Formats: sequence, C-alpha cells, structure tokens
Amino acid sequence: MKVVLLAGGLGTRLAEETEVKPKPMVEIGGRPILWHIMKQYAHHGFKEFYVALGYKGEAIKRYFLDYYSLNGSVTIDFCSGQLQTRNRECDDWVIHLEDTGAQTMTGGRLKRLEPQLRDGGTFMLTYGDGVCDLDLGRLLEFHRRCGKLATITAVRPPARFGGLVFEGDLVAEFTEKPQIGEGWINGGFMVLEPGVFDYLEGDDTILEAHALERLAEDGQLAAYRHENFWQCMDTIRDKKLLESLWERGDAPWRVWE
Repeated sequence: MKVVLLAGGLGTRLAEETEVKPKPMVEIGGRPILWHIMKQYAHHGFKEFYVALGYKGEAIKRYFLDYYSLNGSVTIDFCSGQLQTRNRECDDWVIHLEDTGAQTMTGGRLKRLEPQLRDGGTFMLTYGDGVCDLDLGRLLEFHRRCGKLATITAVRPPARFGGLVFEGDLVAEFTEKPQIGEGWINGGFMVLEPGVFDYLEGDDTILEAHALERLAEDGQLAAYRHENFWQCMDTIRDKKLLESLWERGDAPWRVWE
C-alpha cells in the first residue's frame, strides 16, 4: 500500500531550525523526523512512500540519495570513477520524491499526486512532523470496516502546562503535560480512497478546511480514536521533548525495535 507524506510546508513556528532546512528534516536522535515516521510505517508493512516536496525539497532529496549511496563501506576508483559499496544494510523502501510546488497547499499537494495514486486503491497519508505509537494495521482495518472515503486518526493533544489535582488548598497530584480530555483533534494519520480526489481542486485547496470538512458533511469521514502517545513537532519546545524521550530510551513511537 502507498503512503503519502506531506513534506512541503514552511514550518514557520520552528523558524530556528527551518530557516536552513525543511521541517521534516529537523532531527530527533540524529535522524530527521521524516525518517522516524517512515520507520513506523515500514514496521507495519507499508514501505512505498510518496513524499510531497515543497519548501527546500532539495534537502530531502539529498538526504535520501546520501542515505542510499553512502550506506555501508564504500570503495572509490579515482581513475575509472567507479563507486562500489559493501556491507550495505539498507531499508527495503521505495521512495518517490515528488515536487509539488513551493506555495502549494496540503490538498493541492495531494491533488498533484492523483496520476500516481488514483488507480492504486486505498492509500495512507500523514504529515512530516508528528509521531505516535499508533497501530497502523488496526487503523487500516477500522477504515475498511467503516467503508467511508476517508478515515482520520483522532487524538487528544498534550496539555501545554502541568495538570493539578487539589485536596483543599493542597496539591494532591501534579502531572507534567498530561494527555487530557479537552477534545479530539486530527492527529494526521489518515487512510483514504481514490474518491477523495473528487473533493480536491487546484493548488490552493487546503486538505483540512476544504476536503475533510466536505467529506464530513457528506458522511464520508470516519475517525479512529487513538488514546495513547501522539506528539507533533510545531515548536522548539516540542522538538526538545521528543529529543529527551529518544535520548533516555523512552520514545513510544520507536516500535521498530
């Protein structure tokens, strides 16, 4: 099954990092967050990726070209110009790096991929800036049971501040950034049918505000509730949180090991 990764946004709220690289290339544990997302999909058996490029897309192309060619030991014959690699341990992925325009909106990026996806049946889609411990196989099963054109993953966002439980004037419990019940949001991990392309128009189409709203109005949008870990990387604070989880070996999204 094909997986679309939207990786073309500006990432303005993470400007400290994204002035020199696209947001999906911001690193967690020495690897771009895009790599983490792809490792999760591959763990569940989804290994063909369409990466919708935009802002600084050449950096993503360069990363994956190097990721392939520089893996393992390398021998270079300077006279002939031949390059040989040995002891290569490479992920068995197929990656399509697709230019979808510097200013194109999320729905427009997906629309540009219609020729590659329209005849391929069900496909998955997510953004290049969030991780979770979602079982993608169960998400797909849920989508098929519902029989709708689109399924989103609903998550509860982490609180920005610590949660307090009182006993009189004393704090009985303090929880740092709990996952709280203040409403469900779109967590970004979606399963879509080709019929979704009928809800998309040109480059200015916003997937969320245009297509998903119309799908909901037509009764064609299902939601899979994910109660466990989910975290997007919108700010430097978010990046530091993910980095700290990775460094201490407590990264819930690291399902592949």
